[in-house]
Order: sequence, then structure tokens, then C-alpha cells
Amino acid sequence: MFFVDTLEIEGLGNRSYLAGGMRAALAVDPPRDIEQVIAAAARRGVRIAFVAETHLHNDYVTGGLELARVTGARYLVPAGASVAFARTPVADGDTFPVDEHLVLQAIATPGHTPHHTSYVLEEDGRAVAAFTGGSLLIGTVGRPDLVEPRLTEQLARAQHASARRLAERLDDEVPVLPTHGFGSFCSSAQAEGDATTIGRERRTNDALTRDVDTFVTEMLASLDDVPAYYAHMGPANAAGPAPVDLTPPAPADAEQIAARLAAGEWVVDLRSRIAFAQGHVAGSFNFEGEGKLATYLAWLIPWGKPVTLLAGTPEQVAAAQRELVRVGIDRPAAAATGDPAGWVRAGEELASFPRARFADLAAVRARGEQVVVLDVRRDAERAGGFVDGSVHIPIHELPGRIGDVPDGVVWVHCAGGMRAAIAASLLDAAGREVVAVDDGFDAATAAGLTLTPPDSTD
Repeated sequence: MFFVDTLEIEGLGNRSYLAGGMRAALAVDPPRDIEQVIAAAARRGVRIAFVAETHLHNDYVTGGLELARVTGARYLVPAGASVAFARTPVADGDTFPVDEHLVLQAIATPGHTPHHTSYVLEEDGRAVAAFTGGSLLIGTVGRPDLVEPRLTEQLARAQHASARRLAERLDDEVPVLPTHGFGSFCSSAQAEGDATTIGRERRTNDALTRDVDTFVTEMLASLDDVPAYYAHMGPANAAGPAPVDLTPPAPADAEQIAARLAAGEWVVDLRSRIAFAQGHVAGSFNFEGEGKLATYLAWLIPWGKPVTLLAGTPEQVAAAQRELVRVGIDRPAAAATGDPAGWVRAGEELASFPRARFADLAAVRARGEQVVVLDVRRDAERAGGFVDGSVHIPIHELPGRIGDVPDGVVWVHCAGGMRAAIAASLLDAAGREVVAVDDGFDAATAAGLTLTPPDSTD
């Protein structure tokens, strides 16, 4: 008998896995905060005998090295990955006995990275699960442009070949268990569904249904923006990440918060965008703790900039701290919780700005009022249509382009509201008069706003 437990890393859009038998198990692509992996093994009553990396990750800091150290497991890392620590180098065809009747086999699947390796779990010689990392995903494949621009097309062609190699080697019923595809920008597209098999991918995945030239041309044309912090993840993983420190940050009072803002540090309010708009510390930024905190904060913040966290409860700070260590933001400079009124000095007031819907924007325009409409979606999103007359600055470019926003009241929108709230807080901190459009983009059409067709110029 075997088992496979899926560990969702929702904030980063990834999955990790624990798989094994009655006594022993392996962990695949573990997150940096390894406690949940250890807890999963404890629930199963198994020891972790192997920790397997499919590749050096570009979107998060791995917990593999520390998990192997803590548990005494063998640390399996593709042989082609250049790392600065001791590990068991894995080559194509290598096998590892996990438990009675269970064997792990490595299959070289370059494409997402040159050294990418997938792992197939076999029970009595029959494949029962394929851990495909950033190779074959659900309805798509991992993107090939994160290593070196000059290798992108070569790696895209390798992705096509690797997907076909897996499909040729494995039966239709074998589950495909990828690491990426659930929101991570390491995926060339988002997952089409929650689970899949080799058979389903054989019928629906472009890598398995299109010829290599068509596949490569279409994939390269559709690649999205790369988060800036990705540049720091690969080197951190190659060097060997340090253990995490999740002890609570030092408490900050109103004077300290003001001093940190004056020093140019980032003060990040984790509360909901509704609460932030109603009242917040002037100069602070709103990254919702319930949103994609790690992705967007790490993407926008100047790397290494001290960050102070503000939240309603210590538990919210702790959850954010856990999210942030996964992307290498290790120690908040300080934190404050409780009533926001306590975060400002005596005699000072909280700042605020209005929220609105697209219907409100339509009404303002109908009255002839001149406002700036700022679209902070990514290029690929805007290509599907946009509000006529809007200014486009993707959210990840906004911190360096505040000066490019035209004068006037700025109505800022994204596709759903979360990124608009971040952008509104950036503009508010810069002294701009702002309205955060907290609405789904489909409502722009329903509100009677003119959308320029995708083939028009803006």
C-alpha cells in the first residue's frame, strides 16, 4: 500500500508532496517552513527517508536542505544543478528504494530548467504517481524563460520533448502531480483543473497535441511577466538556505512606526483592503494577508528593504511572517497589532481614501468629470480589452513610475480589487488623491464603460 499527501502552498500557487508506504516516505519540493511536512509524516507514522528536489526553484526558497538535515533523509538533487552543499546527485534512470514494494525512479525532463528531473513512484514495478515539478503540469508546462534568455527557445523545445517522454513512458491512469501551476508565475499558464493523469494530458496538453514548432511559438508568445524577486531565489537555493526563524518580531509603537517611515522603510498593513481604505497610517502600504502576500510584496519591495508589519492580531503577523520566509524575506524589522488608532502619534489622524465600483466610475464620466483611470493589470490581461482612455502601468512597475501617473484624481483598477488596493496605497503614500475600484473587471462592461477591442491600439 502507498499514499500520496498533497501539501498546498496557496500563497505561492505551488504544491509539495509527501508519499510513501507503511514505514517510510519521501518529500518532494518542500517549502522552506518544513513543520507542515514533518507534521504530515507524523500523522502517517512514517519517517522521511528521502527529500527530492525536481529542480532549483526560481519562485521560492526551498526547505529541502533543512528538512533532510532535521530528519536524516537523503537529499536528492538533480546532478546538473550547481549547488554549494552536500547532496545525493540524481541522474536519469537512478532508482531509490523508499519502502517495501516502493521504488522512486528519476526521469530527466529538462525544459523548465536545464537540469529538471521528474520522479516516478513505482509499486512492485508499476508506476503509481509522477511528480513532475515544473515539467508536465495540469494542461500546460513550466515556463522556460527563467534561467537565461539565450536558452529560452532551446528549453521550450526541451519542454516539448520532456512532456512527450513522460507520456511515452507512463500509462494513462498514472496521476500527474506537479509543483507549479496553481498561481505560481513559474507556470507558462495556470492549471486547467485541480487534478490530472497522463491520459488526460495526452488528450489536452498542447505539449502533447501540437507539433514542436507550433507549441514553442505559441508558448513563447504567451509568457507573462517575471516577478523581480525570482532573481534572488535560484542563488539562495544553490547556496543552501538557512533555517527559518519564526520568532515574533519586536513590537513597534507609534513613534517607532513614524521613525521607520521617515527612514524610508516599508510599513506594510496586512488588514483587508476595506479596513485599510477606511483608516490607515499615512505612508503605509496595503498588502492583504489573505491575498498573494508573498508574491506581490516580494515583487514590489526593493530587495533587502526593512519591513514592519501591521495587523489586527499577532496571529495575522505570524501567518504573514511564515509566508514571507518562503520567499527569503526573513525577519520583519518590527510589528504592531490591535487598533490602528494606536499606530499613530497623539494628535495625528489616520489617512483614508474612497472605494468604488465600475458603475461609480461610469457615473462620474457621465457627469463629465475628468478623472485619471489607471489600469494596473499585466500586459497579457490588458491585451484582452481595457477601459477606453485608461493609463496602463502594471502593478509591479508602479513603485518606480508614480511620476508617470497624470495629474488629477486617480481611479485605479485591476481585475478584481486586490492589486488595485496595493496600487491605491502606493499612490496615497505618494500624496495622490486616489479612488480604489474594488470590482471585477467584467463589471466594466456591465456598467456601460467603453472597452477598446483587443486589436485596437491604446
